[in-house]
Amino acid sequence: MRTAIDTDDAPRSDSPISQAVRAGDTVYVSGQVPRTAAGGIVDGDVGAQTERTLDNLETVLAAAGLTLDDVVKVTVFLTDLSDFDAFNDAYRRRFAAPMPARSAVAVADLAVDADVEIEAVAVDPDRAAGRSDDPN
Repeated sequence: MRTAIDTDDAPRSDSPISQAVRAGDTVYVSGQVPRTAAGGIVDGDVGAQTERTLDNLETVLAAAGLTLDDVVKVTVFLTDLSDFDAFNDAYRRRFAAPMPARSAVAVADLAVDADVEIEAVAVDPDRAAGRSDDPN
């Protein structure tokens, strides 16, 4: 069974997507970008954009009752691989060991005028241990 997870606390997209989808004990978070609550893209370097993107990721995870500690896999899209070190600096501040598995790829462009997009897969530890009464 699939259940959409959407929250007004995170920026929404005009695209036909859910912010996240729960399937069993796994939550798949759609690509998050450095969009503010007002809808604009954060000004600044890739470090600032990564921080905002991770804020948005955390907000969507919170709507699913999860945190960054529950993330097992991250996919990162960067428009310029020379930003990789600055991205990593911001990323390291937000994730704790054991770090999620991760892929990072360079892309020519993103769907929005941003330098970074991050999607994630998280596992709900309560559901994985059979401690949840919620069938969704």
